[in-house]
Amino acid sequence: MDLDVVFVGTAGSIPSARRALPATLVRRGGDRLLFDCGEGTQRQLLRSVGLLELEELFLTHFHADHVLGLPGMLKTYGLRGRKRPLTVYGPSGLEGIFRALSSVIGRLGFELRLIELAPNEELLRDGYRIGSFPVNHGVAALGYALVEDDRPGRFDEQRARQLGVTPGPDFGRLQRGEAAAGAERTVVAEEVVGPPRRGRKLVLAGDTTPYETTLAAAWGADLLIHEATFAEEEAARARETRHSTARGAAELAARAEVAMLALTHLSPRYRGGELRDEARGVFPATVVPRDFDRIDLPLPERGEPVHVREGARG
Repeated sequence: MDLDVVFVGTAGSIPSARRALPATLVRRGGDRLLFDCGEGTQRQLLRSVGLLELEELFLTHFHADHVLGLPGMLKTYGLRGRKRPLTVYGPSGLEGIFRALSSVIGRLGFELRLIELAPNEELLRDGYRIGSFPVNHGVAALGYALVEDDRPGRFDEQRARQLGVTPGPDFGRLQRGEAAAGAERTVVAEEVVGPPRRGRKLVLAGDTTPYETTLAAAWGADLLIHEATFAEEEAARARETRHSTARGAAELAARAEVAMLALTHLSPRYRGGELRDEARGVFPATVVPRDFDRIDLPLPERGEPVHVREGARG
């Protein structure tokens, strides 16, 4: 099952010529999940992977730079004759935001479902779950963790044959954890199936200071996407505005023992390299994606996450 992240917009608060406002697309198999929808998101999608007919959209909070792309995208969906429902998740206050935007959005020809999530809720999906967790941004705000289910252990076909199990349905029974008939006795699954293999974990923290709930959610993650609005020289400003420095995000990533840290939500005062270098002084496995970059997340036994420059345009 393929899993990757497309960085649709990586700026913080103010767009620049190189970076659009926050939006991150997660693709797992046939599922397409958009996290935040800053101004210009639909055009950013058109310039990269296309304006997908999303089924689910997750908002971390309701500051303008994270939501003002919604009216235009919803209106475009309506003008295209969309019929499939769209579900939007977000923290407390979601319904109020959409009431305020209703006169701008107008009538839609499809169902719009609004679901307010409390911190620490879980949404169960086929083979994975999405959990919300509280972050520290001074307003109602959530981070999200996508956690795959454990996978069955490797099936040792050679050992099963040695025990006299007939290939075919009996192999399937063993792989499902059931017993099967062998040459001389019943063979149990534990004899031919290895220990469960963990799934992947992807964490999107949204706008926040480095926070203990993010540390808990990100523990052992394959990828942590964390904001770095400021460099360490602006640490006081970061604390005042409930944002993070690159160093602060890197320290959290190191404590959480993640495989890779991706820094986003950059202030236009930075080009990215200086924040990357600051973070790598603490946590070497740090990248600073640009718009349309992609990070591939292979299964854990197949290697580490891979940062692909301009990967969403390929």
